[in-house]
Amino acid sequence: MKTKAAILWELNRPLVIDEVEVPDLKPGQVLVKILFSGVCRAQYNEMIGLKGPDKFLPHLLGHEGTGIIKETGPKVKKVKKGDFVALSWIKGNGMEVPSSLYKSGNRIINAGAITTFSDYSVVSENRITKISKKIPADKAAVIGCAVATGCGIINHTLKVSKGSSLAVFGIGGIGASAVMGARLAGCARIIAVDVSSQKLGFAKKLGATHAFTMNEPGLLQKISTLTEGGVDFAIDASGAKSAMELAFDSLKYPGTAVIAGNLSKDEKISLHPFELIKGKRLIGTWGGETQPDSDFPRYVQSYLSGNLPLDSLITHRFKLTQINQAFEVLNNGRAGRVLINMQA
Repeated sequence: MKTKAAILWELNRPLVIDEVEVPDLKPGQVLVKILFSGVCRAQYNEMIGLKGPDKFLPHLLGHEGTGIIKETGPKVKKVKKGDFVALSWIKGNGMEVPSSLYKSGNRIINAGAITTFSDYSVVSENRITKISKKIPADKAAVIGCAVATGCGIINHTLKVSKGSSLAVFGIGGIGASAVMGARLAGCARIIAVDVSSQKLGFAKKLGATHAFTMNEPGLLQKISTLTEGGVDFAIDASGAKSAMELAFDSLKYPGTAVIAGNLSKDEKISLHPFELIKGKRLIGTWGGETQPDSDFPRYVQSYLSGNLPLDSLITHRFKLTQINQAFEVLNNGRAGRVLINMQA
């Protein structure tokens, strides 16, 4: 069978929408009818070569979304035909099948264990999680990356406690999800920092108690005054060097900062090691240390209970044919989470 898909043929070039031939399923793979896909900055970074040379070109993209299982390959035990699933780049239970080969004419089109910028996609069993059909497919589409990482940082990476203080630098999909997760965890002070005043208004709707622009005069002093010496926890979700350094500087002693944003491969941040000696900690995260099989159903239930406002996280929607426009909106600083509607 054939499917429409967005293909990355060259770095720093727009994605091309074309028909590709869907490969036969290997053991441990499933065929998914994609309903909605999230648009993530990590995918854009891949498109522009931020991580360095890309030896897999041409290839498909997309790593979070929702869909319906249309077919299961041999040895798949996790799901069956007709199941409603969340898709994620984060590994869960099940077989790991790292790649697939599609075709466009005589050209081979590479794909990883998961891709979601297509009407139909061959996905590894461990990148899907069956979820309740009670949640709308568009709302559930942001769980696989944005919510998984943002809320996962709160719940798993930092294990934020009730009454603590937190600063989030960068209010995109992950930063906004961290704000929601912090509110749910009972943080007393949730400080949002971004270059965009529009994003800060967005953060306050999601649960931020205070908001500052990145270039706010006396920013660190204002955060220190609000929190009696600095925040307990800080998250950089901006991918900007200055924000990463500010996140670390905003901490009290002791305090922990998490880096979730991506710099280009040649950039580095600076900090004084004495700050570490005095008790500050700087750590990374891999998808918020999320366990999809247990965490995703819990996030779905939190949404259904009215405690996780995923509706507010989604700010823009596009058709698959408009995917390059979707990435433009993502990069203009106005978007929360951007969705591609495969049914439009």
